[in-house]
This record gives sequence, C-alpha cells and structure tokens, in this order.
Amino acid sequence: MANNIITRSDAEALIPVEESNEIIAGVRHGSAALSLMRKLLNMTSKQRKLPVLSALPVAGFVSGDNGLKAVSAAKWQNKFVTAEEIAVIIPIPEAVLDDSSYDIFAEIKPAIIEAFAKVIDAAVFFGEDKPESWPEGIVADAIAKNKKIALGTGDDVADDINDVMAFVEADGFDVTGFAGDIVMKSKLRGLRDKNGGLLFQPALTADTPATLYAQPVNYIKNGSWQKDTALLLAGDFSQAVYSIRQDLSYKVLDQAVISDGDGKIIYNLAQQDMVALRCVIRLGWQLPNPVTAIGGDSRYPFAVITPAVAAPSDDKGAKG
Repeated sequence: MANNIITRSDAEALIPVEESNEIIAGVRHGSAALSLMRKLLNMTSKQRKLPVLSALPVAGFVSGDNGLKAVSAAKWQNKFVTAEEIAVIIPIPEAVLDDSSYDIFAEIKPAIIEAFAKVIDAAVFFGEDKPESWPEGIVADAIAKNKKIALGTGDDVADDINDVMAFVEADGFDVTGFAGDIVMKSKLRGLRDKNGGLLFQPALTADTPATLYAQPVNYIKNGSWQKDTALLLAGDFSQAVYSIRQDLSYKVLDQAVISDGDGKIIYNLAQQDMVALRCVIRLGWQLPNPVTAIGGDSRYPFAVITPAVAAPSDDKGAKG
C-alpha cells in the first residue's frame, strides 16, 4: 500500500508560483488601503525615491512690447517608499496533512489574505504597529491636521459626507474613494429623500463595488478599523502610493517554537506534531502630498468623519 503521508518537502510544493500570485492579488483586494491606493512598479531595492513638487512656478503678464518676462522656478523635495517585511505564521496539525487528498492550501488561503490585509490596513490608516520608515496613518494624520467633522454636525449623514469632501476639495484634491467602518453601511442605507426614495443605492450586481457619490466605498471588515477614532475616510487615494519589494515567499517549519509578543510559547511544533506555514511579503507606501494651486501649507488629500460628540449631561448631581 502506498504511503500517503505528505512530507515536509511535499508540503512546500503546495503553493506554486501561480497560487502565490493569487494570494498577492487577494491581499490587494482584501486590503482597503491597497485596493484604493495607487500602485507603483515593483521595487528593485529596499527604498524608492519620490520627487515631490513643493513649490509651484509663478507666471506674470509682460508689460509692453519689450517688457521682461517673469522668471520663476519650481521646487522639489524627496520622499521615500521604504519596503518593510510583513509576515504571518499558520500552524497546521500534521494529522491534517496526513490525508494527501486534503486541499490544505484552499483552506488556509483566506486566512493568509485576511492576516496580511488586516495588518496593512491598520498601519496605513491608523499607524498601528507601523515601521518607523512608514508615514503616519492617514486617519491619524488627517485628525491631527484638523481635517475632520463629527457625525451629526450636518442635517444628516449625507450632509456630513458632503462637508468632509469639501475639506479635500478646498486643498486642491478630488475625492476618489472612501473607506470606513461597517456601521456606516446602515447609516447610508437608511437615508431617504423627500419622496422616501433611497439616496444611496447599494451595488446589486455580484462583485460590483459599492459607490458613494460615484466613488468606490470600502467597508472594512478585517478587524483593522478603529471606529472609536473615525467612522469614514474620504480622500484622493491617487495621492497615496505603494510598491511591493518582494512578492509572497513561504517556508514550511517543523521544528520551531512559536511564541507570542511576551515570549510565552504558543506552539512547540515538534512536541505537538505540527508544522507551520510561514508567509512573508515586503512592501512600502508613501503619501507625497504635493503642493497645489489652492492648497496652503496645511493641505492634505484626506479628511474623516469622527464619531458623534456626546451631548453634555444635564444631571448636575444632588447637592449635599
């Protein structure tokens, strides 16, 4: 009888190149940040330089036939996209691998995609656990620059969205997309016009992205969104760029010890008859924020709707 046990070397062949590329595509689709941002060509080194326009040239009228023409110069500064490593380890009991007909890759692929997407979105939007070389999180930066409005400031949610878009437009950018917490879905779904008709129509066709004011909106469900900080992000996502330095690489571990951030052992692979699939990707992102003709020094291509401000309590307490 043939031996059907999958060996370590067999397991390493479970992810061929085309499947690896499929995971990368899945990460881009599963990550709201990567699906909305502009992708640059893959990096050939750890760092890529981006020349950014920091001062616009100034033109002027010429006085008379022999007047002097205005002389001006544009100024540039450099920003850098720095590739950093993101990794995930998926422990797998060897008993699962004993059945050679079991499609283990199909089972764990969604988990790999979600794990990468979650850490990327948390870092890009909120700066959570971000490397020092990466910019501040977009949401955190927008709030710090006071590009924000609290939910309920306007007459309704549509009014708040219009006002937050106005922040972006006033700085010389156009809103090309939205990202936010899933709670915004119901708030938009409940909006009606004066005749009781829906103001925002959900996508009815499969795989068709939902839109808001004709721009794509991504409701983040991978656990990375911090709804206590922001509910919706609007912005010109063409201004945020990313590049991949290293496509997915993987290795099957069978003798390692896996521990948590405090050093506590979670799995001892050899002792517990387990293997683990380690997946690694390297990528970086940047927000050049170039000078615009109408935006000042405080310009920023993103703005956010923050949670509603709680009304002050009228209860002053009992007097003793």
